Amino acid sequence: MKIAVIGAGSWGTALANLLAKKGERVHLLARRPEVVEAINRRHENPFYLPKIELSPKLEATLEAPEALEGAEIVVLAVPSHALRETVRSLRPHLGPPKPLVSTIKGLEEETLLTMSQLLEEELPGFPVVVLSGPSFAEEVAQERPTAVTVAGYRREIAESVQHLFSTGYFRAYLSLDVLGVELAGALKNVIAIAVGISDGLGLGLNARAALITRGLAEISRLGVRLGANPLTFSGLAGLGDLVLTCTGALSRNRTVGLRLGRGEKLKDILRDIRQVAEGVRTTVSARELARRHGVEMPITEAVYRVLYHEESPLEMAQSLLSRKLKEEFA
Repeated sequence: MKIAVIGAGSWGTALANLLAKKGERVHLLARRPEVVEAINRRHENPFYLPKIELSPKLEATLEAPEALEGAEIVVLAVPSHALRETVRSLRPHLGPPKPLVSTIKGLEEETLLTMSQLLEEELPGFPVVVLSGPSFAEEVAQERPTAVTVAGYRREIAESVQHLFSTGYFRAYLSLDVLGVELAGALKNVIAIAVGISDGLGLGLNARAALITRGLAEISRLGVRLGANPLTFSGLAGLGDLVLTCTGALSRNRTVGLRLGRGEKLKDILRDIRQVAEGVRTTVSARELARRHGVEMPITEAVYRVLYHEESPLEMAQSLLSRKLKEEFA
């Protein structure tokens, strides 16, 4: 099977390598000539996955027609804010409808659409499957044990993607709750920034546990209000990804929060980070979704004030602790 993977960052490269090692014919579409050269000649991506040896069967290209011609499945691994423009540029080369696998964790800022909703709008008739869950690209590339969720509206297509990606170290579980899986994957990045801020302030492990738990509560509230299955938020795409992103040293979103908590400025942090920290943009979308649907999300609101109104991280912590007392599950 020929598979096109769009996006040669760490995640796109890790998934393309996984599939190539399984024996699939994989073409990885990149934007930078030096990335293509490194993958094709030296079988490495030193810019996004340094010190990882890639399969010699993995082919990288700068040309969309070359990547997409004859592809039976298209895997999308670009930043959420770039997806619509990317899809529009790919559309003339896609050919007849085929499964699209979104591995992107974010919301479109202007429309508040999930990535699958955006794809359905831009490419009607193309079945969309979502792959999400607790999975750092570096550890996947190192073939460390990983479990994720594959969600789709059509069971048979989702199952085919589940089997396609599953290996001895990468296990995919099936879900039919596309909305819940996508919301969980996007919103956990906001909570990871909050946890990073708390850790940067040195507030301790009790505070970290409280933020993760109450963060899950507000993610679930919004998801259920929008029609998601509440069980999704206790699964791999929900709690699993939330814990990983809030505690893992490889988490870009936690790193943003950590450095904010230590007194650094957001613009300086974002300049230093090589890849996108999706939570910075998602905070705006999550806050607006909550306001439109009348859902209380105090942690998201607090992170928004730190990111976009330069409220001090310490004031953020104090505002959360001084809120009116309430029942836990009210």
